[in-house]
Amino acid sequence: MATELDMRYRLDVVAPSVLDVVRYAGGLMYDRSMAGWDVTVLIGQDVDVRPLQILGVATSDLEDALQLWAQRPHPHTVAVASELLSVDERVRHGVLGALDQGLTEVTLWGEQWPADLDRNVDDVQHRLSAAARAFKAQALAALGDPEADFVGGSETFRCGVMARPSVAADLIPAS
Repeated sequence: MATELDMRYRLDVVAPSVLDVVRYAGGLMYDRSMAGWDVTVLIGQDVDVRPLQILGVATSDLEDALQLWAQRPHPHTVAVASELLSVDERVRHGVLGALDQGLTEVTLWGEQWPADLDRNVDDVQHRLSAAARAFKAQALAALGDPEADFVGGSETFRCGVMARPSVAADLIPAS
């Protein structure tokens, strides 16, 4: 029999730093968490996770998650900092595999886009709720980030095309 936890949507977020993930995906994580999703940020050990707690998301060690990836329940969506695709072959392999299978929504953020992904991803935006903007600003302030005073109304991502309709109706084409 399925438990309530088994029935919830899952978003795993792979990030190089707390600042990076809050700055680029803080609103998405907050809104999904408040919508009932299980949101987990996979990040290195010994980091200050208080800003992520402000956003209402869980954390897990990235190295442990990568070693146990095959045994972990697969998320409905994985969001990844694009810079990790060029520095960690395990992350790159996982993202490319998910894009090829088309069963997990793959969302990327950042400035570094590998050319071989351009054909598999499209620009999308997440419009932040008023609460997401407020909580993202608080999380950025906890990090001492001067951008805390300038949280915009949307976050832009590149999103992989899925073989079936997306569970994430909150991502809309960016135009």
